[in-house]
Amino acid sequence: MAIDKVLVGVIGGSGLYNLGNLTYVGEINPLTPWGYPSSPITISSLPSGAQVAFVARHGKDHTISPSAIPARANIAALKSLGVSTIIAFSAVGSLREEIAPGDFALPSQLIDRTKGGRPTSFFDGTGLVAHAGFSDPYSPHLAAWLTEAVREALKDEGRGVKLWTDKTLVVMEGPQFSTRAESLMYRQWGGDLIGMTALPEAKLAREAEISFALIATATDYDAWRPHEAGVTAAEVGKILRNNADTSRHVAAHVIERLLAADKALLAEESGNMRFAFMAAPGAHKNAALAYILPEYFEAA
Repeated sequence: MAIDKVLVGVIGGSGLYNLGNLTYVGEINPLTPWGYPSSPITISSLPSGAQVAFVARHGKDHTISPSAIPARANIAALKSLGVSTIIAFSAVGSLREEIAPGDFALPSQLIDRTKGGRPTSFFDGTGLVAHAGFSDPYSPHLAAWLTEAVREALKDEGRGVKLWTDKTLVVMEGPQFSTRAESLMYRQWGGDLIGMTALPEAKLAREAEISFALIATATDYDAWRPHEAGVTAAEVGKILRNNADTSRHVAAHVIERLLAADKALLAEESGNMRFAFMAAPGAHKNAALAYILPEYFEAA
């Protein structure tokens, strides 16, 4: 299998387990310092001949719970292939009446309601402290560029799917869905969407100097609507099946355009960790950190 340097990676969420509309090149399953990724990484070829890497967040058969996803291994594995930009897809609940099941959304902010059990940093246990900027959790230039690209892709498909932008995504622990009280609270906080997997992916991508953006697909109204049954896995599954082909179409369209765009867009986060370290990284030899940030670290 001939793998070129892969600049763009895709993380598929619930319902999106492959990019079957692209030409299959092969699979690779790199062992990272944080273990294996949640699925072997599929390399596919776009019509232009450029290659893209795909990892199924929950595994190929959806066997991994949101709280158990090996996010560090996923991000590190993609970085090891040369990936500098990740487009992630995630199924979410809607906390707003106007965002209907089946709609797509590009969140710009996150509220972290995970409970501390998920490793959120590559620097844990290394003896080195690093503070990555995270005020804008999604790479701003990439996210702005995606707005027009995704809108164009949805229009091209012709199903009339709506796109919402500049939304706030609440990330909860799961795997259980929200209580009604929690769902109402998140609305009062300003949340527009709710999901279980956007963190720590976005934080880890920032530490690995990878540009990162999320395309969310709404599947339900969570539990905030009065006099209506709460969300169920069966309800979510029905919308996921309807959204899967649209997500694949959007992914192919967006990636083809992204690779033809200004190369600076693909490297938006390059160098962002340069001044994040509380001690000089040059004297700190660490094989794991050298795996994701070879610009700053050497293997021991």
